[in-house]
Amino acid sequence: MSAEPHSRISLEDYLAAERQAETKSEYLKGEVFAMSGASRQHNLIVWNLSGALYSQLRGRGCEAYVGDVRVHIPATGLYTYPDIAVVCGEPRFEDGELDTLLNPTLLIEVLSPSTEGYDRGKKAAHYRTLDSLREYVLVSRKRSGWSCSPARKTATGSFPKPAGSKRRSPSARLAARCTWRMYTSVCPVPPLKAR
Repeated sequence: MSAEPHSRISLEDYLAAERQAETKSEYLKGEVFAMSGASRQHNLIVWNLSGALYSQLRGRGCEAYVGDVRVHIPATGLYTYPDIAVVCGEPRFEDGELDTLLNPTLLIEVLSPSTEGYDRGKKAAHYRTLDSLREYVLVSRKRSGWSCSPARKTATGSFPKPAGSKRRSPSARLAARCTWRMYTSVCPVPPLKAR
């Protein structure tokens, strides 16, 4: 989670409060976790990625949501806000509020120093339980340039080993190449300067 839990409440109370809140929080098994705000660079990366996705998804029966649509993972109970969620086909929402997506096809997280371990570890494990999820992409912007760790669901319904493992599936390698080209062509964020 992004921070220490600040309270223990019912799901109904969480959703009611979250729909009125000015800040976002994650929810898991009665615990609410405040999410930290994003940096300027984080927002620029998400904005550029969403622009690239728009041209790729137009006319394909997909919708993309940037930052403010909650995703619920029924198998684990997590409610969270990915940086970008895409659903191809008919979107399914938890209720009539249409703010909690149940069937994302693609989830993208832009990593920050405070969330990288969680996004690569526990959050990725939550996401991988979604039957609808076909790809989970982590984007890291470090001084040396772009790093992308896509994970594409295989024909058997499983995901390849996490980044850092010695073997990667052909689809993960292909996704990495395609994603790298997309990011480098549409995300003109200058390298961070050493202080």
